[in-house]
Amino acid sequence: MLTELAQNAADAAARAGIPGAMRIWLDGTRLHVANTGAPLDQAGVQALSALRVSGKGTDGGPVVGRFGVGFTAVLSVSDEIELRSSTGSIVFSAERTRDELHAAGLDEPERGVPVLRLVWATDTAPAPGFDSEVVLALRPGVAGDELLRQLADDAPDLLLELPALTSIELADRTFTRSERPLADGLTELRVGVAPQAPLAREGEHTWWQYSTGPSARWAVPVIDGRVRPVSADVLRAPTRSDEELSLPAILIADAALQPDRRRLMPGAALEHLADGYAGFVAALPESQRLRLVPLPGFARGEVDAALREAVLRELTGNAWLPGADGRDLVPGSAVVLPGLTAELAELLLEVIPGLLGPGLSTEREAQALSAVGVHRIGLAHLAELLAGIHREPLWWGRLYAALEPLVVDSVAAEELAAIPVPLTDGRTVTGPRTVVLGHDLGGVGSGVDAHGVHWIRLVHPDAAHRLLGRLGAGSASALDVLADPALRSAIEDVDLDDPTAASELADPVLSLAAVAAAAGDLPGWLGQLPLPDADGTLRAADELLLPGAPLARVLAADSPFGTVSSALVERFGEAALRGVGVGWGFTVLRADLPTGPEQDLDDEDAWWSTLEEDPEVLLAVRDLDLVDSGAWPDALGLLAGEPATAALLSDRLGYTAWWLRRHACLGGVRLGAMRRADDRTFEGLLDVLEHPDAAALSGVVAADRVDGVEMAELLLDRLADPDRDPGPAVVARAHRLLAEATASGILDLDELSPPAAVRTLSGQLADPAEAVVLDRPWLAAAVPAELLVVGDLPSAAGLAELLDLPPASQAIRGEVLGAGRRVSAWDREPAAVLAHVALGLPLPEGTLVVHDRLTVRLSGAVRGDIDLPWWVDEDGRTHCTERGLLAGAEPAERPCPGAEPAERHAD
Repeated sequence: MLTELAQNAADAAARAGIPGAMRIWLDGTRLHVANTGAPLDQAGVQALSALRVSGKGTDGGPVVGRFGVGFTAVLSVSDEIELRSSTGSIVFSAERTRDELHAAGLDEPERGVPVLRLVWATDTAPAPGFDSEVVLALRPGVAGDELLRQLADDAPDLLLELPALTSIELADRTFTRSERPLADGLTELRVGVAPQAPLAREGEHTWWQYSTGPSARWAVPVIDGRVRPVSADVLRAPTRSDEELSLPAILIADAALQPDRRRLMPGAALEHLADGYAGFVAALPESQRLRLVPLPGFARGEVDAALREAVLRELTGNAWLPGADGRDLVPGSAVVLPGLTAELAELLLEVIPGLLGPGLSTEREAQALSAVGVHRIGLAHLAELLAGIHREPLWWGRLYAALEPLVVDSVAAEELAAIPVPLTDGRTVTGPRTVVLGHDLGGVGSGVDAHGVHWIRLVHPDAAHRLLGRLGAGSASALDVLADPALRSAIEDVDLDDPTAASELADPVLSLAAVAAAAGDLPGWLGQLPLPDADGTLRAADELLLPGAPLARVLAADSPFGTVSSALVERFGEAALRGVGVGWGFTVLRADLPTGPEQDLDDEDAWWSTLEEDPEVLLAVRDLDLVDSGAWPDALGLLAGEPATAALLSDRLGYTAWWLRRHACLGGVRLGAMRRADDRTFEGLLDVLEHPDAAALSGVVAADRVDGVEMAELLLDRLADPDRDPGPAVVARAHRLLAEATASGILDLDELSPPAAVRTLSGQLADPAEAVVLDRPWLAAAVPAELLVVGDLPSAAGLAELLDLPPASQAIRGEVLGAGRRVSAWDREPAAVLAHVALGLPLPEGTLVVHDRLTVRLSGAVRGDIDLPWWVDEDGRTHCTERGLLAGAEPAERPCPGAEPAERHAD
């Protein structure tokens, strides 16, 4: 009812061309509704009292269209309606109409008297300041307060629907309507209420409104600058009808309604109402446009279905979607990449035509985009679109970084399996699984020039990104790149007459070597890399020295080394050049899993023959054979001063120490014939190595044992050298070590010649034809020291074989003279028990013969009768004097080989 009165007020204001104002108040049981605008006229009275049809003016427009069928709504609350107007006032009254019928003798109709048929004039004027006023005498039971509350709820919508109205005053509060033009045809409409009252809605109501023509207006609520799509509403024509809509915006349209103004006339045209809706959406901020796209769902009726279809058709056929390039796009030509970021959008603008911006690429917007037919592309399709395009490696690196957040699982990674990857050689290949990332090669500004790497599929440093590793790219350090066998083949294929090709290969190799040299030893075959020398001639890197290299001072005059180009030194630095084999000091060659003497090292075959099995890694100092013979003191200092070479000096089994022992000389003496100052094993036989770096040269001097034929030959020669004066302990030790090496198989006696003279216990040299090797302890006192060769008893047989000397037990025979006192067991002899207690030894078993004086008749190599402290005869009996019991007691602990039985014989 109040909506119809507001419509009448709006019509009056529109007719008068003034802002419409309403005032509504309750006076007891009378409801007053006053408004400004065109006052009541004769045509209006006729319309109200005749056929309930609005009167028409001569111009065909409505005279007071507000006084039509809708006005009858007042009858729902009142039987007495007074219309007060500045042009005259009238009253409609059910009671007075009933009295008139009775006075005329007519019966009252079954449906009640027609209240709006008879009109009575009145002199009451409208409230001051208003042109018209409707006064309703409320029937008993009609709550006036509830009517006011209803109007308070409806006021904001009425001011939205009826633009001719600018204010509605209700008791102590006033609803006002204001408009402000915005850009692109939008109008901001605000409805405020002052003062705030319990019956009013909270806050200020704001809409953004857009007119699509004389027949339709669209509006959407706005809160804090953001549109809030409506979820359910009705068609407003212009006020609310019963036609339910599910559109996200309010539609206020000129539509043909049935007389009750609740439903559309059958067959009424609707599609034209959607014309211009795309303009409305395009006028909104880009981030909010999709909020006004009708989402898929069930229509609320035929009218809703028709309007939804028309709106979607309008949206799909016009440009309004904000593209990533800033232009509005028609949905059918637009594509969306889910998860698109601003950085990724910038990179893909020229790659994907019609790409929508990041704000529309979230999952929240997906349903709306699908509703208008936007094509959705995935990562696999993106990889296809990227195929064949040409961009700088830095662009690709930025692209991978921007794509990384989108690769959230293995499925996404698989979709990007065919993404292009730029290589250092200028090619762009398909798919990361066939390429290698150089993880320490850096990118822009790294100083590493890997651009010419062509022997492997190396990702360009500017494009290298961890995403490629997630997509299947391998990983390689600079050292790995330089160790690739394909590089070795490339080096071997370089034409030494083509300096351009050599430079194109050398540049990336040296650039990588600058990084890899600090990470580990580079392959030795990099020394074959052709580099220009000081004269510009191409030579292998390992045939060149750095300017001022200390190695040059120790090389022989005819060495084949040249000096590398100073321009290369300035460009790549000494570390890179040294890494590929250009000399400064001595160069260490590295070979992984070598299978034989194929490293072009001096005397390599001989060293290889000393190995029991091939080494996993061969590390060796090169070019030792090029050292000048008189420069070894300085050369050893160079070797000891560099950590890489110094480490090899202590590896006695390695090639470097082996070669130095065998070939390097100080003062005309091989290093292998010298000893450390603190090693007294062969004191008197070997000279001490006198050098400032002697502590670091432990592996290049003689060992403290016999470790091969060369050491054995050296000791045999020194033992037979009359100019040497070793002490008895050194002689015995040398003999023992020689014998143990023979027994253990270290020495092959076929490779050794017996010495011309042997060193005896006395320190004198003896003719091998006269000397014997002590192999039984009791013979020690029987043989003169100048004929007795001593090592130790357990290895005496090996020493005798090595020196080609007879053991003393075979060369000498003895017969005990005199019977002596026979003791059945050692524990029966007090002196024997005392001797063993003193020595802390267990008593031996066997027969003991005690002599006051023990005389033995010797024959063989030594002849004559001799008094001895003890003796063991051929039957294994021990003969001794009481003073000799201490010597005879030892067999139990150190039995002699050859004694029968062994446990009875002494050491």
